[in-house]
Amino acid sequence: MIPARYAASRFPAKLMQDLSGKPVILRTYEAAVKTGLFDAVYAVTDSPVIFDTITAAGGKALMSQKEHECGSDRIAEAVADMKVDIIVNVQGDEPFTDRDSLAGVLEVFRNDPNQEIDLASLMVKITDSEEIDNPNTVKVIVDNRNFALYFSRSPIPYPRNQEIEATYYKHKGIYAFRKRALMDFQRLPMLTLEATEKIEAIRYLEYGKKIKMVETNVSGIEIDTPDDLKRAQEAWK
Repeated sequence: MIPARYAASRFPAKLMQDLSGKPVILRTYEAAVKTGLFDAVYAVTDSPVIFDTITAAGGKALMSQKEHECGSDRIAEAVADMKVDIIVNVQGDEPFTDRDSLAGVLEVFRNDPNQEIDLASLMVKITDSEEIDNPNTVKVIVDNRNFALYFSRSPIPYPRNQEIEATYYKHKGIYAFRKRALMDFQRLPMLTLEATEKIEAIRYLEYGKKIKMVETNVSGIEIDTPDDLKRAQEAWK
């Protein structure tokens, strides 16, 4: 499922911006299909423009029936009546989505016979100080089993002891959910931490869900700003 909201506070209509001859959302959709990992791939949108773009290219799209605050809510509405076990959320602004990273989050559930894990997601190590300090980059810290402890737009961990070389991970906005966890998310109200940080993954933690993080070496380019789009256009060449 690719949640595809037309409006965006930092970069309006970013999903319809041109990326080497095709809109960003169509590039992302095609990348997800190309992995060959899924029984079906859908764009889930509030926009007739995005809906028509995907379907005109032969893809599958669903129109949201309600207004939604985040991608998880949008996907939960879409899959409510579907007979599925695992749902993967690929962000619409991730045209460089790769097969190996997605296969990694799916493998988590194959190795979870007791169904301890509610969600799996991706993280990539970052070392650039500007990216670590950038509030548009969501950071994650994990325990010794790679379960998420917290997500933040601030640098975490805070380097109070300068003699210790801290490791920083960027959270990539790709999730794999058990359906029950996703449906729980939809009915649970937003709490203070999620509202403060504006990071939907925090809601799962606040309600005791377990998120297994999978490290990837593929950083990709998330298109949040016009500068990101320029970098993506250069990378696509």
